[in-house]
Amino acid sequence: MADAAQAARHVLIAADKFKGSLTAVQVAQRVTAGLRRVAPDDVTIEAVPVADGGDGTVAAAVAAGFERREARVTGPVGEPVTAAWALRDGTAVVEMAEASGLQLLPEGAFAPLTSTTYGSGEVIAAALDAGARSIVFGVGGSATTDGGAGMLAALGARFLDADGAPVGPGGGALAALACADLSGLDPRLADVEIVLASDVDNPLTGPKGAPAVYGPQKGASPEDVAELDAALGHYAKVLSQSIGAKALEYAESPGAGAAGGIGYGALVGLGASFRPGIEVMLDVLGFAPALARATLVITGEGSLDEQTLHGKAPAGVAAAARAAGIEVVAVCGRLALAPEALGRAGIRRAYPLTEIEPDVARCIAEAGPILEDVAERIAGDFLV
Repeated sequence: MADAAQAARHVLIAADKFKGSLTAVQVAQRVTAGLRRVAPDDVTIEAVPVADGGDGTVAAAVAAGFERREARVTGPVGEPVTAAWALRDGTAVVEMAEASGLQLLPEGAFAPLTSTTYGSGEVIAAALDAGARSIVFGVGGSATTDGGAGMLAALGARFLDADGAPVGPGGGALAALACADLSGLDPRLADVEIVLASDVDNPLTGPKGAPAVYGPQKGASPEDVAELDAALGHYAKVLSQSIGAKALEYAESPGAGAAGGIGYGALVGLGASFRPGIEVMLDVLGFAPALARATLVITGEGSLDEQTLHGKAPAGVAAAARAAGIEVVAVCGRLALAPEALGRAGIRRAYPLTEIEPDVARCIAEAGPILEDVAERIAGDFLV
């Protein structure tokens, strides 16, 4: 690989987190340390930790120079939680998992029918209070399947049952919805650009909808899935009586089913526009200028598999690098893609931790040092 070695004098590390082991920032730090052990002194190493809108999105924004902010908000099962978000030059990055994520539930204590996105709406309100003029709303990793009703309620919407009382929290309670009133939504929303950043394009309901596809990950039984699907369908119907046929059209829109249907709430209530999460985040994080300086890109995530190819961060990074004619390699904990699939994604080679340590449990527990050793291999192959 002598030709590659001669060309690769500016390395850009643009990897996502290794979920459960390392944050995206830590991945960049470990890869940098490993490269430095071997790379010649004239090699420049730059890092832009990336995320695709799911958990880790705020951390990536902070690493890119955004100011970290915090808000005390309502967690997915009603308890108060501290949610981080980020702000720079009037642009806020809000990560719904910070307020309504699975990681906020007590271990093993799922609440598929009653968990709420109310706290996510409270974080958006905090961004409005801080003067945000645009909001990147990263969705993923949710504990919820409430169609974003909780979020909208926190921002001033009213969802009432036949007696005129507010319906309870969670998607299950939407079965009792009789009236949806969005007229009280925070008027500041009309003057703010909101981008729904997601790596999934599911509709709200049906076989590919939020309850059917993602409900089981949140503890939903087959009976719960059926109940949630019916309740969300009813929710969209009641909204259509309030705001017109567009409510039903939005239910079929790509991204409506993201994060338990919070995508739908953002589209129908907040006037959000949907964009693939990695595309949005690469823009927000300043990836293009960094890519223009690079001659080799190192991307990656915890598991390189079929999901990676469908909108995950490494695929987005590789696509952008390939369009610029820049070579890409990947690091990962686990590799489940054939070389041909990697090649089609624009990745020349992947370096899994399991090549060095076959024991998966040890790879997870000792991911940092092993990743440094993997980075040494990359330096040996491309920089020496």
